[in-house]
Amino acid sequence: MKLLGNMKKILIIFLVCILSLAKAQNNAIQIIPQPVEVQKQNGVFQLRNGQNISFNKSEGRAVAEMLAQKLGTPSGFNLKVQQGTAGVIQVNIYDTPNEKIGKEGYILEVSPSKITIAANQSVGLFYGVQSLLQLFPKEIESKSMTSTNWIVPAVKITDYPRFGWRGIMLDVSRHFFSKEDVKKYIDQIARYKYNTFHWHLTDDNGWRIEIKSLPKLTEVGAWRVARTGHFGGRAEPKEGEPTPYGGFYTQEDIKEIVKYAQERNITIVPEIDVPGHSMAALAAYPELSCTKQKVFVNPGTPFSEWYGNGTFKMLVENTLNPSDEKVYEFLDKVFTEVAQLFPNPYIHVGGDECYKGYWAQDAGCQALMKKLNIRHVEDLQGYFMNRVEKILEAKGKKLLGWDEILEGGISPKATVMSWRGVKGGIEAAHLGHDVVMTPTTFAYIDYMQGEATIEPSIYAGLRTKKSYSFEPVPDGVEAKYILGGQANLWTEQIPTLRHAEYMSYPRAWALAEVYWSPKEAKNWDSFSQKMEKHFDRSDIANINYSKAIYDAIVRTSKKDGKIIVEMDSEIAGLDIYYTIDDTMPDRFSTKHNGKPLELPEGAITLRVITYRNNKPIGNLIILTRADLERRVGR
Repeated sequence: MKLLGNMKKILIIFLVCILSLAKAQNNAIQIIPQPVEVQKQNGVFQLRNGQNISFNKSEGRAVAEMLAQKLGTPSGFNLKVQQGTAGVIQVNIYDTPNEKIGKEGYILEVSPSKITIAANQSVGLFYGVQSLLQLFPKEIESKSMTSTNWIVPAVKITDYPRFGWRGIMLDVSRHFFSKEDVKKYIDQIARYKYNTFHWHLTDDNGWRIEIKSLPKLTEVGAWRVARTGHFGGRAEPKEGEPTPYGGFYTQEDIKEIVKYAQERNITIVPEIDVPGHSMAALAAYPELSCTKQKVFVNPGTPFSEWYGNGTFKMLVENTLNPSDEKVYEFLDKVFTEVAQLFPNPYIHVGGDECYKGYWAQDAGCQALMKKLNIRHVEDLQGYFMNRVEKILEAKGKKLLGWDEILEGGISPKATVMSWRGVKGGIEAAHLGHDVVMTPTTFAYIDYMQGEATIEPSIYAGLRTKKSYSFEPVPDGVEAKYILGGQANLWTEQIPTLRHAEYMSYPRAWALAEVYWSPKEAKNWDSFSQKMEKHFDRSDIANINYSKAIYDAIVRTSKKDGKIIVEMDSEIAGLDIYYTIDDTMPDRFSTKHNGKPLELPEGAITLRVITYRNNKPIGNLIILTRADLERRVGR
């Protein structure tokens, strides 16, 4: 009887192991961005101490060593790296290129006895490693040794990107981010197969790159008065007030960061924003403006008036003078040094939100317009951009700018970033320009990502599900003109890397899948399940992210004078509970049945919370009748 009892226990343990193994196989393929082809196989690979990682060609050595370090830190295993094809884990470059996967693609094969990553170039090996790491248990993200069962499900993955430009922009002008912060952010986006880091280095609020021939750009332009409070509502600087806030990157810093990015297959595209957004430059060199009046590096004051239809008026001059030859001499010096620091083909020159009111009142600009036989002051921007493009061409660089560069005419060689929706990108593509799609409506990850009464306030919202729905190639546009897409992180309200992470993720994960994965492979429900697994990984990696996708979505309308409330959620499987009787909602309160709710008269306060599996998961939302009235029709 005792023997039978022991056999029964052994059988139960065996069945538990089999079920655990099956669960690992079924749930472990949680890769973001979604690969082109995933074929599940039988069994799992077990990582063990002393196993070898091999590379067949010297170009694969750095990837093999990076993989050994990434696996070795959390496991504590000593994984030897060697040249050849004898490793249990192999990273191999094809002798004959595989045309299907192209430059950045890879084939990852996991069997119980071996892991092989094969690619045409080292960049493909790097991306294959990123997918492999996502197949390991979440503990792989630990920065110290941890204990778990280091298994990988058997699978064959064939993968390559849809778009060649997969970018994220970080604005370091509004708030300065240290060299180490920038490296950490580059590390994070490389994990999700982004290959372009657009570095917004200059604006009204700080000049962040050392230009040795123009030292005042960083001596003066990199620093501003200290202010707290909401950006855009801060007090004006005062004459003689200390300027302790800011910073800049030395040219040695830039070289270090460029090399760091290259090792992670990320191209850095620098932006020097001209002719508008130049207040920090003018604080250093006021003679380059029309009025030549002294200005300060702006700490976040209300320096413009916006009229709701896209037009605005600047209350402080922030624009370079297009009629002054000294401006082009200045830019030649700037772009000479920038071009030497960044090996990529592009320099981004901004061109957005250029206020031309000071140009219209300037005698030099009027004389230039007469000489050029142009009637509209807006056309001076076309003249300016053409001059800038010639400066860049002389340094072997291509001009890239926001979609306003189309105004006034630019050469067909210029590349356009479409940010004011997709309209500018469509127009540019029809004119034969290469285009990077980065519209506010899908890709501005500085916008609020959830309930406006909870999120840090900014003037617009963008939910993760909306970002995921983005299609970069509009109907009627030839796909060959769309280089890809980009997420933009403006930092007026983002003072720290921790908050930059909060605003980036999970929307940057959603856009990673938009830019990499096949259009037909996108599935929101599938993505949202993967996203939650990556929340767990981020927790272990100490990377911040937003949980706004768990919060209820509350919309209102009016019918016969009554407020009608509709409630929904971004992801499936959530229960929404609410009260209107001034009690706190929980799972015993009224459960939303999916139908519109008609609010009774009176001083009603709606309280809403989401649950999953009988446990609260979303934030409590509290909306007064006045709050609900204000959002009618939004």
